[in-house]
Amino acid sequence: MTTLASDTDTLTRDALTVLQPGFTGTTAPDWLLRRLGEGLASVGLFGRNIASPGQLAALTAQLRAERDDVLVAIDEEGGDVTRLEVRSGSSFPGNHALGAVDDVELTHQVAHELGRRLASCGVNLNWAPSADVNSDPRNPVIGVRSFGADTELAARHTAAYVTGLQSAGVAACTKHFPGHGDTAVDSHHALPRIDVSADVLAERELAPFRAAIAAGTRAVMSAHILVPALDPDRPATLSRRILAGLLRDELGYDGLIVTDGMEMRAIAGTYGIERGSVLAVAAGADAICVGGGLADDATVLRLRDALVAAVRAGELPEERLAEAADRVRALARWAGAAGSPAESTHGTEIGLHAARRALTVTAAPGLGSPDTFEPLTEPPYVAALTPVANIAVGDETPWGVAAELIHLLPGTVTGSFSAGGGPENEAGENAGRAALQAAGPRRIVAVVRDEHRHPWMVSALDALLAARPDTIVVEMGVPQAAPRGALHIATHGAARVCGRAAAEVITGVPGL
Repeated sequence: MTTLASDTDTLTRDALTVLQPGFTGTTAPDWLLRRLGEGLASVGLFGRNIASPGQLAALTAQLRAERDDVLVAIDEEGGDVTRLEVRSGSSFPGNHALGAVDDVELTHQVAHELGRRLASCGVNLNWAPSADVNSDPRNPVIGVRSFGADTELAARHTAAYVTGLQSAGVAACTKHFPGHGDTAVDSHHALPRIDVSADVLAERELAPFRAAIAAGTRAVMSAHILVPALDPDRPATLSRRILAGLLRDELGYDGLIVTDGMEMRAIAGTYGIERGSVLAVAAGADAICVGGGLADDATVLRLRDALVAAVRAGELPEERLAEAADRVRALARWAGAAGSPAESTHGTEIGLHAARRALTVTAAPGLGSPDTFEPLTEPPYVAALTPVANIAVGDETPWGVAAELIHLLPGTVTGSFSAGGGPENEAGENAGRAALQAAGPRRIVAVVRDEHRHPWMVSALDALLAARPDTIVVEMGVPQAAPRGALHIATHGAARVCGRAAAEVITGVPGL
């Protein structure tokens, strides 16, 4: 029979094991290394932690010098959500572009190459792919992170992504269960609600997760969303009906369940991160993700102590916490057995190749076809109509076509325009007039992102096209609005390679 001190040590270690905290800086702080020695088994990385592939490899080596089986997780979806290339934009198109191509082998190849790059830097768990069906075009947080609005398309590409990523030795974490696509609220800011029947959920939202489970996804991430048809009282992350009942029992999933960031307002604003973390583990979650905004030792200790106190108070079964910690360790064993990443089999340009294939190019009625478009030979004016970035993407990641056009046509001038204050239509007209004035006689390339979601953007384009019908429009979000402009290029995402592919069309110069 073990002593009380031994039991306490085991309990404390298990509580640390289920946490996936972040931290600040490009080297591991002392407190993080100390917690790894005490039982912490996972670390989450964000853009703030990465300066270069070499620096990232040194950081993960530093972590493994303290604990050789540590899970190093990252939110690297490619496309709009990138941490590896947060300062330059991604070398890989995101899910929506891959869905637009609809070649599952290409999706597998892109995911494998992305996984290979992660593995070469010492990362072994990727909080990707997004399996959400983007069924609500107003969705402010999923959008191009989804393979599309078609359930079967999303399912087959989710499976291809999972197998491609894991073939490189990096565990996939399919998200956001049970599906975040039919929401018009960003769970970073508030609690979204999905009001559809259980039958619709089963046929639409759950299909990609079934495909991911069949493909062997090593982890699934829960969503901070309320789904009354499944549980009218608690969001999915805190719902035993959804995590233990639906995901475990009905869908037969036995891998790691990870929560979305517990500091997001959908949880923190209602339950608080300590109470939320206890409820999540009790509901069936195995790993608590925290650190996008909270990244310090005090947060880790608060969550550790909250879990320990809940066990001692009888609010959280000790067996449930132990089971969660065991699943974390099991994934760490899988990652350790995966070995070193293989050499690239698809070439380093697979991302640009995929971005080129994803383009949809349309000419305005009466202005011929894309085949008769005369590429630009003089430097244009690039007017970026810039919406507020969602937190998942981040404000620091560059996007657009300006950098690529400047490379091809030196002398290209750029400007960024946003809604600003005042009524939407008035703000949009002002932005359009300002762009026209700034452009002068130059040909205008207007770059938009989800035109259909932003009335001010619609008004700005109206003003631009009324005065300059020869304007080229590049849509780098979900191309829900009707194509317009002398030439309309839908890239299906704002990754750097998507901008490169569009710039090639505009200039007629392939292979930057």
